[in-house]
Amino acid sequence: MKIWLDDPSTDLVAVFAEIARTRMADVPLCNPALQVEALGFRRRADGHWAGAMITPWAINLLCLPGNADWPELAACSKYDWQFPSGNYEFTVADEASLGIYHLCSLFSPAFDFASHDVARLTALAAAEALFAEPLAVPAEAPARPAGRRAFLGLRP
Repeated sequence: MKIWLDDPSTDLVAVFAEIARTRMADVPLCNPALQVEALGFRRRADGHWAGAMITPWAINLLCLPGNADWPELAACSKYDWQFPSGNYEFTVADEASLGIYHLCSLFSPAFDFASHDVARLTALAAAEALFAEPLAVPAEAPARPAGRRAFLGLRP
């Protein structure tokens, strides 16, 4: 198992760019407006890496091992990762030049994007949202006791 001691973005771009040039070249699933880009990768509290990956065929969230404490699962199995924003189901993937990693599909195929800039903003927002605390539901204002005016349907 490969362990990523530093930000995996550069290696991810190299590997997925090669896949785009070879295995995925001329595949109708690909959006020609999109490029390969890794965005927002940072370490989780447990030391593993998480961020977003844009390819011409998909936009995914990825988790990669940052230490030896990584769940050992077979390719294509599912694993729930806990983030500050909630629990998300990821699929175990195995790419020869990357090793085992987990992915959560956001857009596949990624035809909803007319430009790479829009895809980039969307992927970056998703990566940032993973690490954000969920929005709190505002507490309701305490109820005021109804006065005589309210009882008569008049404004207080």
